[in-house]
Amino acid sequence: MKRVYAGLDIGTYHVKAAIAAAPATPDVPMQILGTGLATTRGMHRGHVIEVAEVTKAIREAFARAQSAAGVSVRSARVAVGDEGVDETHTTGEVTLTASGGIVTKHDVERVAEESRRRAGQKLINRKSIHMFPIEYRVDGIKVVGKPHGLQGTKLAVDTLIVSMPSKQYEDIISAVEAAGIEVEEGDVIVSPFAASGVTLSKAQKIAGVMLADIGAETISTIVFNEDMPVSVKVFPVGSADVTHRIALAFQISLSEAEQIKKGAVTGSDISPQKVQRVVNEKLKIIFTIINAHLKSIGRQRMLPAGIVITGGGSGLPGVESIAKAVLKLPASIGMPSNLPRSGFADAIWSVTFGLCRLMYMEDMATTPHSLQDVWRQTKEAVRGVVRSLMP
Repeated sequence: MKRVYAGLDIGTYHVKAAIAAAPATPDVPMQILGTGLATTRGMHRGHVIEVAEVTKAIREAFARAQSAAGVSVRSARVAVGDEGVDETHTTGEVTLTASGGIVTKHDVERVAEESRRRAGQKLINRKSIHMFPIEYRVDGIKVVGKPHGLQGTKLAVDTLIVSMPSKQYEDIISAVEAAGIEVEEGDVIVSPFAASGVTLSKAQKIAGVMLADIGAETISTIVFNEDMPVSVKVFPVGSADVTHRIALAFQISLSEAEQIKKGAVTGSDISPQKVQRVVNEKLKIIFTIINAHLKSIGRQRMLPAGIVITGGGSGLPGVESIAKAVLKLPASIGMPSNLPRSGFADAIWSVTFGLCRLMYMEDMATTPHSLQDVWRQTKEAVRGVVRSLMP
């Protein structure tokens, strides 16, 4: 029987669930067995406000996915886009004393732990969910790839630690488990990292690229350079803020503003040109915020592969052109790839399908003749090192 994977994208407005089956060979697309969508209540900007309400939406979406798939699944990987998700950059260094100064797996684990230890006070009351090595150095010299087997006296690593408030992490786990779904340690993933597996190419990650997952009330971003994540940031703004701006501009209800935003005909005398001007104004504000972040990390106008926009908000009219104008970068919409049929090529499913893809690639990383360094690093970052980050 084929291995089955399940992903849960818990958003402020919707919970999305997907169940996929492993392909016969790695070069064949995954088979999407079923999907489920449910309206979320009890969330605000990615925060769980009412656990019981969120559990209800999770149970409903997961049940629909299982019904469509015709299978029963006990566990899932979960994506989060909480506005409390943040990054911590830290550096660890250890002396190479054993094995004649040859870097071993144990040394890599030691320097990772030292890097986490140096984060210290920044991680109090926070749950570490990812730890990405950005750059290794042996005796001050940058290492291309992994340092295993090199010789020296000191090993250093620059690390990106992604964390979220411990209370929010616990509430997410409680909501999922109350729905009867098991979540293992290391199975909570920040949403843009999950989406990157089905929306970004290796070439883009190597060159330098930002992925922005635009949700209803948050925008979750991840920046890659030289094939590794170098920044993760969540902004408390989303497509719902565009709806609010339209409602205020034309003194109409939120429901009518939402329909107008989506291009629906409401019979009003509000011209599409006026609506587009309002949408553009809000989008400029959103991308100005993103541009300020890129400047703060030294990546402003420095990403050759530009920005890839995914999620439900990627359908906002003019989003690509405004992104290009504000960021001075290439901009495109990221649709899920490696899927069996075009019916699933919808940006709202990028995170959910990405979760399934990530699990499949981790399995492939342990299969002979299918080893891929980037996914081996992913597996270590997501499932291995995370255990050493527990407070």
